[in-house]
Amino acid sequence: MAHGEVLEFEEYVRTRQEALLRSARRLVPDPVEAQDLLQTALVRTYGRWDGIADKSLADAYLRRVMINTRTEWWRARKLEEVPTEQLPDASVDDGSEQRANRALLMDVLKVLAPKQRSVVVLRHWEQMSTEETAAALGMSAGTVKSTLHRALAKLRQELESRDLDARALERDESRRIHQQGERERERCAA
Repeated sequence: MAHGEVLEFEEYVRTRQEALLRSARRLVPDPVEAQDLLQTALVRTYGRWDGIADKSLADAYLRRVMINTRTEWWRARKLEEVPTEQLPDASVDDGSEQRANRALLMDVLKVLAPKQRSVVVLRHWEQMSTEETAAALGMSAGTVKSTLHRALAKLRQELESRDLDARALERDESRRIHQQGERERERCAA
């Protein structure tokens, strides 16, 4: 790699390191592992830096390298089971509530137009800045802000609507059960 490209890569790392580390932390739960993941991805990217023609896509390239590296690590991990005489008494959260919330969120996101969904995902899940989101989607920062505002309002409205529908169903079910109980009592009294 030419000296100029080495300096360019060093400047890139200096300016983008924090954002890339945030991405790594979303990929692996442990902060130390996240730093290792970023360093490994940077080493792999350094070797191919001169092959990245459009340096504005370097973040996307590096994120892909981090995802691939994390996948490699996950596949290579050793699962060690330790046999014990007794099962632990502590209850373990099976994650069903978290999966249900995620499923609800994924379902609610379907009400958004593709452009709105893209803005919400990049701003809130990827935690990109308004400017980064605008650059990634090829729109102005103002358009990102207004699109995000409308998308979040639509999501709130959808969640409120679903909540009202759920409460109405609960009331109807409660009323139906109460009426059945009344009929049972009348039948028993007769």
